[in-house]
Amino acid sequence: MTPPSRRPGELSFSSPLPAAEDAGLVFIGRLRSAIHSPDQCPKNRRAALEAGIAGRVEVGTPFREALFGLNVGDHVFCLSWLHGASRDLALQKPRHLDAARGTFSLRSPVRPNPIGLHLARIEAIDIEAGVIAIDAIDVVDGTPLLDIKPYYASIDQPSAT
Repeated sequence: MTPPSRRPGELSFSSPLPAAEDAGLVFIGRLRSAIHSPDQCPKNRRAALEAGIAGRVEVGTPFREALFGLNVGDHVFCLSWLHGASRDLALQKPRHLDAARGTFSLRSPVRPNPIGLHLARIEAIDIEAGVIAIDAIDVVDGTPLLDIKPYYASIDQPSAT
């Protein structure tokens, strides 16, 4: 994938970035969607829901038994490797903002380690086939899947205090 062009106000990191160390990550599957280029991606989960962009999680054979305990109606976090994203911007200028902001204050895929975090509701699950139908997704078809974690409202929803 070709990285997008820079917008006014965007700035690369001023110091050279350290060489990547092997973190031992393994892609456990792929995220599937009707999206075929980054410019088609909805901005976030809400936009994906509004646009009716459902998706599918495909889990590789060695990892399928780890799906036991997930059920239709559960919410899960899917962590992905945003393989087409640039990794060099310290400041970014999102389309919806007037000024550039620091990468760590945004949910942009452009970051030193392009790990995506996607909340989704399970619509259907076939553990033997390793396929989970989800209500919404905001990634390009074929995005590598790093992990699936359950969402628990009792611990993941911030308290009012």
